[in-house]
Amino acid sequence: MKYLLTDEHTERLNFRLVTIEDFELWLPLFEEEHVAKFLGIDQNLSPFEQCEFWFKKVFHRYDNGLGGMNALIDKNTGEFIGQCGLLVQTVDEEERLEIGYSICPKHWKKGYALEAAMKCKDYCFEHEFTDNLMSMMHIDNIGSELVARRNGMTFEKQIKSFYVFSISKAQWENQKR
Repeated sequence: MKYLLTDEHTERLNFRLVTIEDFELWLPLFEEEHVAKFLGIDQNLSPFEQCEFWFKKVFHRYDNGLGGMNALIDKNTGEFIGQCGLLVQTVDEEERLEIGYSICPKHWKKGYALEAAMKCKDYCFEHEFTDNLMSMMHIDNIGSELVARRNGMTFEKQIKSFYVFSISKAQWENQKR
């Protein structure tokens, strides 16, 4: 399953495939204000329905070789922290690779999104999956924008109500020096 970081790790996190058993752990994300809007999910759906929609997308990606989100597990406690991964996206009729990240609300502002996103960036370029990597976020999602910027990405363009930030492999190599 190309693009998945299964069995990879960072200082604090282990990456594994998302399982249906993670559903109840992930549901609190959709009970937070603005999350559905930030993730481009129908805001008229209940939190349970939004979580169902999310999980269907995750498993569709797995089944169709479109990358996907990995579950992020705290190495010390075994606690489910969130999801992050490399996703195949079509942007302006061009297929591109994106770093996607979402963290459970009780773990916000602890640096997990950045830590996982940096691992995804390094993994992508080290495995030569693409020469240009992006992250997309709703224009009101300041937290995700900050993660993209701290991950070395710069603003590329706006598409409707979403920003695209990106980094080239050459920029990544320069940052590593």
